[in-house]
Amino acid sequence: MNIKIESPDKIDNAAIEFIQAMGDNTVFAFRGEMGAGKTTFIKAVCRNLGVADAINSPTFAIVNEYRSDSGELIYHFDFYRINKIEEVYDFGYEDYFYSGSLCFIEWPEKIEGLLPHDTVYVDITVNDNGSRDINL
Repeated sequence: MNIKIESPDKIDNAAIEFIQAMGDNTVFAFRGEMGAGKTTFIKAVCRNLGVADAINSPTFAIVNEYRSDSGELIYHFDFYRINKIEEVYDFGYEDYFYSGSLCFIEWPEKIEGLLPHDTVYVDITVNDNGSRDINL
């Protein structure tokens, strides 16, 4: 499936389309170059799932926890700063990935072998005109 973000003011429309396509899947691995808009898109998805909390990149914390207005837990990971896989073992990744809660993961390449078999990969591509393609 391809979702196009023509401009920043259309990101909420793309987030809603993404939410409708999520189905029963819970673990989503977002791939894209630095600055592709992974965090920005995840923020829009969370906002449209009813998260009222401040949604920030968990670059230093590794994981942020949000709660939607319906009480659903959402985990947002950023593995960019992971240097050794042991760092991921130390915080108990299994408790998150297999919790049944939504998990949005940035820089999944760093932990590829630890992701559940049913992880949905989401590729974000920046086009020459600045638009984005979201492929899942």
